[in-house]
Amino acid sequence: MSVSSSLDPTRIPRHVAIIMDGNGRWAQQRHQPRLFGHKAGVASVQEVVEVARKIGVEVLTLYAFSSENWKRPASEVAGLMSFLKSYLQTELTKMLRNEIRLTCIGDQDRLPPEVQEVLQKAVMTTASNSKLTLNLALSYGSRSELTRAMKKLAVSCVSGELLPQDITEEMVSASLDTADLVDPDLLIRTGGEARLSNFLLWQASYSEIYFTETMWPDFRKEAFLQAIADFQQRERRFGKTREQLLDTKQN
Repeated sequence: MSVSSSLDPTRIPRHVAIIMDGNGRWAQQRHQPRLFGHKAGVASVQEVVEVARKIGVEVLTLYAFSSENWKRPASEVAGLMSFLKSYLQTELTKMLRNEIRLTCIGDQDRLPPEVQEVLQKAVMTTASNSKLTLNLALSYGSRSELTRAMKKLAVSCVSGELLPQDITEEMVSASLDTADLVDPDLLIRTGGEARLSNFLLWQASYSEIYFTETMWPDFRKEAFLQAIADFQQRERRFGKTREQLLDTKQN
């Protein structure tokens, strides 16, 4: 029996977030430059996006370029920006055909102007699509995002529109880049590392986390479906006891 046929269609995570790690090490294992691995990783993006759409995932967030990635060698950053621009241009027709909406979180102003132009066009062109939201985290860092959110709320307090004691968790969430998205149910990290790397720290508070040794260029359909299957075996309690969950189900 294939993994896909054994999945429970009623328990598909609404939002899956992925830290796509391992491109550089995958390339080095093959005695190739790091950009070789990043290029190979594009095929994994294409396949995972297609599978997520087919099984009914509502939101797929991909950690494509972190705020810390700007510290990498200029040649690697330039190559990554080139791959991003090419991906957005070549995939736009497919996104329209498959009803995929593109959104973006992060400090987009730091992206090269030509990438910003292509990105904004893709976001605007796909805005009415509703089958899957593909959310790219670009020049993104969760601490920076949270800092920007605190500044927004601080401005409201200084202006008198809001009292500090009236700030709620809902207000913080509404001030984040992901304000119009549900929080991730499942967070996947490929490449064998077991850390969050400044990714969706607020939003992933109750996410199920799945770590895999598989490098991102090798993370394809079956690997993604295996992560979904693992998620469906988890018991999500959100602070409650197992007995409370059983009582809720019975009632």
